Amino acid sequence: MAKKLKMIGISIGIIILALVILTGCFLAHPKMGKLPSKETLARLQKSPQFRDGSFQNTHNTPDLTEGVSYYQVLKEFLFVKKIRNTPSDSLPSKRTDLLHLNANEDVFVWFGHSSYFMQVDGKTMLVDPVFSGNASPVKFTTKSYKGADMYHVEDFPNIEYLFISHDHWDHLDYETILKLKSKVKHVICGLGVGEHFRYWGYDSSMVHELDWHDNIQLENDFSITATPARHFSGRGLKRNMSLWVSFAIKTKNHNLYIGGDSGYDTHFKEIGEKYGPFDLAVLECGQYDKSWKYIHMMPEEVVQAGFNLKASKVIPVHWSKFSLGNHPWDEPIIRYTTEAEKLKQTYFAPFIGEKINVNDSVTYKSNYWVSIK
Repeated sequence: MAKKLKMIGISIGIIILALVILTGCFLAHPKMGKLPSKETLARLQKSPQFRDGSFQNTHNTPDLTEGVSYYQVLKEFLFVKKIRNTPSDSLPSKRTDLLHLNANEDVFVWFGHSSYFMQVDGKTMLVDPVFSGNASPVKFTTKSYKGADMYHVEDFPNIEYLFISHDHWDHLDYETILKLKSKVKHVICGLGVGEHFRYWGYDSSMVHELDWHDNIQLENDFSITATPARHFSGRGLKRNMSLWVSFAIKTKNHNLYIGGDSGYDTHFKEIGEKYGPFDLAVLECGQYDKSWKYIHMMPEEVVQAGFNLKASKVIPVHWSKFSLGNHPWDEPIIRYTTEAEKLKQTYFAPFIGEKINVNDSVTYKSNYWVSIK
């Protein structure tokens, strides 16, 4: 009996050791990115946003709403599938020839979730591109909806400015970033995010890491300011070692706002007063839940954020590609447009891949989104 128990103990020990080794190998994969080096960390610690060993939001921002446990969230996410249904068919999308755009066109093209391309005043910009087909370190999880992946890196022209709002998997995609390397001139991101890019082979001279309210002007008539957001960061076990940001962008003729993931807070009004009014604000609208109301906005809050920013037009993104929140896949656009129309906010709600003229000033909603409402 003692010998049998000893053998069982040895077997359990071997299994545990194997799991530890496998976990270590998984966490060591380049796709996980890289935590700040000692030199980088010393620089990050000078930021007013870096407190108590990590980056912090302006106001207290708990991961979960008061009274909610991780067990409750996991149980609902795994077993209450009817709440977060996915499209019953392939999503309709349009093909825009991005390689042969007229240089004088001011356009916006959305690729689902938070990935989009802009050409404004002759400058080409790409935001949070994820084209690998999933938003997770594990390939078979968080897969994109059918029809939401018709664009690939080969479809893009040279990108002068690649913007990364933060380093979560649904915004910073390892495979996509590697493939884009030869096309990108400048990477604009928050403090600490540049460590991933340098680790993945990007030259340090092309990576520009910004703190909130830092401003850079890399060429005439093109100014970028990193602005606050209310969120968190991290690709592995350690969180908040890089900064989440939004961006205020001034071109020759436009003032644009790129809003990465954010819960609703006072920063929208402050940004609007300091850097607005904006011709266009792109705001996250989706993957929200009552259980994490501080880190993602509800659709009605997106409308209010647009008004706070003094935005002439709003484009709601961060939906229609992945299921990350406990809501039906099309609920964000239904709730947002209902509120926007009630409060008379001008917005664009295009198809995936559809070319939108940034200079238009009339609400536009694709026929498909009209039909699902």
